[in-house]
Amino acid sequence: MEKRSWIEPGNPSLSVQRQCELLSVSRSSYYYQSQDESLENINLMHRIDELFTQYPFYGVEKMTAHVSRQGPPVNVKRVRRLMRKMGLEAVYPKPKLSQRSPDHRVYPYLLRNLSITRPNQVWCTDITYIRLVSGFVYLVAIMDWFSRYVLSWELSISLDTAFCLTALNRALRDEKPEIFNSDQGCQFTSLAFTGKLVAAGIAISMDGRGRAFDNIFIERLWRSVKYDKVYLSDWQQVGDASTGLDEYFGFYNHERPHQSLSNHTPEEVYSNGV
Repeated sequence: MEKRSWIEPGNPSLSVQRQCELLSVSRSSYYYQSQDESLENINLMHRIDELFTQYPFYGVEKMTAHVSRQGPPVNVKRVRRLMRKMGLEAVYPKPKLSQRSPDHRVYPYLLRNLSITRPNQVWCTDITYIRLVSGFVYLVAIMDWFSRYVLSWELSISLDTAFCLTALNRALRDEKPEIFNSDQGCQFTSLAFTGKLVAAGIAISMDGRGRAFDNIFIERLWRSVKYDKVYLSDWQQVGDASTGLDEYFGFYNHERPHQSLSNHTPEEVYSNGV
């Protein structure tokens, strides 16, 4: 029996990454063996990702109609399943595509009408789909709301909580925010994630369900990442994506001026408050 078959993607104690390390199995090797999607479906997921980045208000039915006009017809059931796997949800209220765990608490949204005037006042986070040539991975990032500075990020081959915790722990090494904002995804409502924030004395804020624009700045970050880097790259392996994103976030934080920041870089605003 191959070691890959010993890995349990839903193990609550050990992330897929940690299981791969313990079994001396490369994450990219496990990733490709556990993909369980045809190349046709992966190509469809890539197309859905491009359309959703452009039209984040698309629900399942509108997405189905759009992709069917541009290629072979697909049915609503197939698109719904793939969008669920990708973690995509239209920005208007609608029937839930995924259920959070019933023992996970949902916190109120604290940012409405709040004046955000300084670094480390509010941090935000989100997960997005990142395509590879013959597959995909998930990317989580934690960003300072005021400066748009990306504090940490992490890739994963599955939508588990562990990679989100890894990014959170890295971001909290040197600083902490007054408020931490996320959506209501099960990774962010998990007791492990919220418990870390509560223990650090950080107020927790969560978007209203189906309201991606409650977290608008990280939604804009995903558009920049995808149009500036992902869609211009042909990443074959998880490692290729990791290297490419590391280069991009270095550029984004330290070199890319933002008009909304008076043409300063995120690092300049985060470090100096300019």
